[in-house]
Amino acid sequence: MKITFLGTGTSTGIPLIGSNHPVCLSQNTKDKRLRSSIKIDFDNYTYVIDCGPDFRQQMINSNCKKIDGILFTHEHADHTAGLDDIRPFCFRNGALPIYGHKRVLENLSIRFNYIFKKDNKYPGAPSVIPNHIDSNSPINLNKSKVIPISYLHADLQVYGYRFNDFAYITDLKTIEDNEIEKLKNLDVLVLNAIRIEPHFSHLNLTEALDLIKIINPKKTFLTHISHMLGFHDDVEKGLPENVHLSYDGLVIEVN
Repeated sequence: MKITFLGTGTSTGIPLIGSNHPVCLSQNTKDKRLRSSIKIDFDNYTYVIDCGPDFRQQMINSNCKKIDGILFTHEHADHTAGLDDIRPFCFRNGALPIYGHKRVLENLSIRFNYIFKKDNKYPGAPSVIPNHIDSNSPINLNKSKVIPISYLHADLQVYGYRFNDFAYITDLKTIEDNEIEKLKNLDVLVLNAIRIEPHFSHLNLTEALDLIKIINPKKTFLTHISHMLGFHDDVEKGLPENVHLSYDGLVIEVN
């Protein structure tokens, strides 16, 4: 299984528009972050988790020729606003399966009503096949079982996903013990860590490291990073040996 980090930034991306913060002015490519998303390739299938406002550029950057579906974590714009840009995939392969909480898919059907329309559809509009997720049931993706992980982003329910011994968790603030149990015995965990200072709806770095100790994966990559976390290279030097900052374009292999 190949994981491509399409974007590793928080909702504003880095650089933040109009900012003179030193991280925003950095020339290090690892300090330039599109909105968070990953691409997962396995068994000749390709899935994307979230399609934010940078989706088109991410598909070009990763030279992605096809996707077999999109799994949504939640409805916030930095995770969903690129939905219209699935059009080229639909032109070639027809309606695209999408997966998410019923609430999320209902939200998208209002914001992108022309995509979800059944009758008198605008020619050229993309089409989707909505699939509701139940946190108590695995998702069957081409004979592979994907386990939804439910947690809270402030007061908003969000889904992360476990593929075999890999899990992707973003926009987490609090999680119940029974959901943590679903994350045990991981080879690789991807987890959000927005900044050094506490945040009302995201883990900060200390909270992320504390949760990593509880989950105890073999290796962790931090994502959904803001400029306030600091320079990539400086933060990386201070992390535990088995914890790393992700960056846009990073590719890892997971068995």
